[in-house]
Amino acid sequence: MWVGKDNDIYPYVSCMLRNLQKYNITTIQLARRALFWRRLHNGPDTVEEMLDRHLAKKEKPSYDDDQNEVLTRQRLTSTRREALGLYRDILRATRFFMWPDSRGVLWRDILRENARKEFEDARFEKDHEVITRLLIGGGDAVQAALDKVAEKQREQIEKERNGRS
Repeated sequence: MWVGKDNDIYPYVSCMLRNLQKYNITTIQLARRALFWRRLHNGPDTVEEMLDRHLAKKEKPSYDDDQNEVLTRQRLTSTRREALGLYRDILRATRFFMWPDSRGVLWRDILRENARKEFEDARFEKDHEVITRLLIGGGDAVQAALDKVAEKQREQIEKERNGRS
């Protein structure tokens, strides 16, 4: 990383932000790059650590090709099933967002469009850890949004009840 006078990293950050805007880098690509740089800078401190990381470790019991294919298919099917379930949950949850934004477009449509875009961006992701992180984060975000909508509706009902009394 380039560091200027007095450990000033601002030029590096502003250059990186310009490049991100220039090339329209997605969030997933940015996360991959951050992970790469984090791994690069948190490398082994000693030769022994480096050898431990990069030498072949004792292999797990090997399966034949058929068993490997079955395990891979099960893993893919379960994550695919979870992703479809999350997408359906998002579509169901957006039914509650029926008010328009400043341009007059319903928030329901905006949220559905953004969800579709996020799923399309992550469509060909192969890393199981990243997929799991995306699924968990998406589920948490849907739940948090529904909790906030429910809380606002409760507050609105209380205001109406207090106004009638």
